Amino acid sequence: MPPYKQGRPADAGGFKLSSNENPFEPLPGVVEALQAQSTLNRYPDATAGGLRAALGATYGVAADAVLVAAGSVSLLAAFLQAAASTGDEVVYAWRSFEAYPGLVLVAGATSVPVPNRPDGGHDLDAMAAAVTERTRCILLCTPNNPTGPVITSEEFAAFVARVPSDVLILLDEAYAEFVTDPAAVNGLGERVFEAHPNVVVLRTFSKAYGLAALRVGYAIGHPRVLDGARATMIPLSVTAQAEAAGVASLEHRAEMAERVAVIVDRRERLVAGLREAGWDVPDTQANFVWLPTADPAVAAAFDAAGLIVRPFPEGVRISVGEEESLERILEVARSLR
Repeated sequence: MPPYKQGRPADAGGFKLSSNENPFEPLPGVVEALQAQSTLNRYPDATAGGLRAALGATYGVAADAVLVAAGSVSLLAAFLQAAASTGDEVVYAWRSFEAYPGLVLVAGATSVPVPNRPDGGHDLDAMAAAVTERTRCILLCTPNNPTGPVITSEEFAAFVARVPSDVLILLDEAYAEFVTDPAAVNGLGERVFEAHPNVVVLRTFSKAYGLAALRVGYAIGHPRVLDGARATMIPLSVTAQAEAAGVASLEHRAEMAERVAVIVDRRERLVAGLREAGWDVPDTQANFVWLPTADPAVAAAFDAAGLIVRPFPEGVRISVGEEESLERILEVARSLR
């Protein structure tokens, strides 16, 4: 099994556009809240109770319907280890989040990858058809990383109706805050976990909130379902500093939304420019764009220009970062067409 490959940093004068990180500094009060947690000789609250309570108040759920972990990928791992093992199957779209295959393998289960539609979105009809009596979990990534399209609310409702109620559905919404399409499913806004207790919504503070270095993710769903992941999670994985930063970030959601709006504006201008340059860019609702190409020279050209992007066998993902990076991206993209 190949190890997870992190996007490498950029040299001086370049731009790191390989890890979908937020280009802005932490929100007001976050650094101060983090620094105030100076009792380093004591373990943190294993339940992250303060952050769970804050998230519960934010989304109108009880604290026991919230689970906090060291990034949403840790939650994915915990749920998969709780739900699936040898002889079981996990269905997911492909290409999607690159950690999915490894997480399934570590759980001892069998991956059932279902090819995306030509537009880079999930083929939910094919995914529903891939469910068998051995299926224990389904991973849905919306917006899909690395291609960008969303699952609509109508598509999600039709899909869930076709899935047995004892199959766990993990709705991975790591990039939800960047979505502007009103038709997109919003797992927390629609409270899908209430109508469907087998659905758990996953989100993170790494992207829109800009806390990637602190590793804080959360799941919201039925408490009994969350208990399964609580049993398999590595304990004490969320530091007191990370918890405090998360609570402080929630107090500044309006400022977060303003920053997200800036990134969305950059995204829309970048997509328009790439399409004008002749690239077939999928409709993205995340903080990245996708260039479908199997030519390794494409990523190499961006690299040579000081733009560190993320190459995959099927394409190149480019994060939406600093304003100054946009024209340089478009210059390279034009030169390749």
